[in-house]
Amino acid sequence: MTISATTHSIRIILVDDHAVVRTGYKRLLDAEPGLQVVGEAARADEANALVLRVQPDVALVDLSLRGSSGIEAIRGMLARRPELKILVLSMHEDAAHVTQAVRSGALGYLTKYCEPDDVIDGIREVAAGKRVFSPDIAQILAREVIAGEDVFTQLTPREFEVLRMLVQGESSGVIASSMQLSPKTVLNYLSLIRQKLGVDNDFKLLHLAARHGLVTFQATPA
Repeated sequence: MTISATTHSIRIILVDDHAVVRTGYKRLLDAEPGLQVVGEAARADEANALVLRVQPDVALVDLSLRGSSGIEAIRGMLARRPELKILVLSMHEDAAHVTQAVRSGALGYLTKYCEPDDVIDGIREVAAGKRVFSPDIAQILAREVIAGEDVFTQLTPREFEVLRMLVQGESSGVIASSMQLSPKTVLNYLSLIRQKLGVDNDFKLLHLAARHGLVTFQATPA
């Protein structure tokens, strides 16, 4: 984790677990008038500590972090600095991740396929308190709302995080450790998630998640 002491108009922190990605964004943003990266974090717990240390205006957040996801990072950062503005920049394009990020407090959501100028404009927009969605994300959300297919909206952000880690292959013990919960609490969450989603076992839960783009299956080479 690195911190810059220089003050600038819009103070930005980068929350992404890839150092090369953070370096690229830092160079892009620091070259823009009125923007400056004042800190970097690779994990949710680092991000939580960082917002207290540097008091940023905007956090640019990836959802795929080691351990707890960017959704948990969003919740943690806003609990410590409610005035912080969050812009998600993620490879996830499914409605479930978008809606959970927004419900957790993100003002904007861009995919990593967007242009550099979109990121710069997005930061300025959320810093001004405006919502920002890349066109592909807006279309996905519109389709899900019209079809009424976003089944995960009934989950709380904490329940969604438990589900996300489960379908990514994490054990209940790992989930408990990452989210600082007791194993019994995780099992209670999983029972409640299955009840809300109308499935009676983890196999059906996995396939439901796959149908809605929360996880993908890769074919095993013959």
